[in-house]
Amino acid sequence: MIPVLDDGSRFMVRVYFEDTDFSGNVYHAAYLKFFERARTELLRSQGIHHAALARQGLVFAVRELTIAYDRAARIDDKLDVETRVERLSGARLVLAQTISRDGDTICRARVTVVILTLLGRPARLPADLRARFSAL
Repeated sequence: MIPVLDDGSRFMVRVYFEDTDFSGNVYHAAYLKFFERARTELLRSQGIHHAALARQGLVFAVRELTIAYDRAARIDDKLDVETRVERLSGARLVLAQTISRDGDTICRARVTVVILTLLGRPARLPADLRARFSAL
């Protein structure tokens, strides 16, 4: 069972050995995986699946990402990854993401995602998807 909470905007993840570096802290790139999983689960909670989008000839791609590391997470930590829609336009979706442990912020990211055709050309977000994201 995938630990998704609330309306899909919160996702729980456990830190495994494979996520850490030699010091026992979470390796910086592992946070990107945690954020990606949370974004995917947010989409799923809204009935949006990557495979179904691809069948329509569309894909999401990360256009821009900024990340700030506030504290270290460690092996066996249980982390809460929260994702919220910050801004929505015709072809872009800006998401604010936060990873926390017991209410303390560990890491923050702001992600701009665009929708593309399978040929890599920009596309407009379909109206039904725009409505689902607007509801968030």
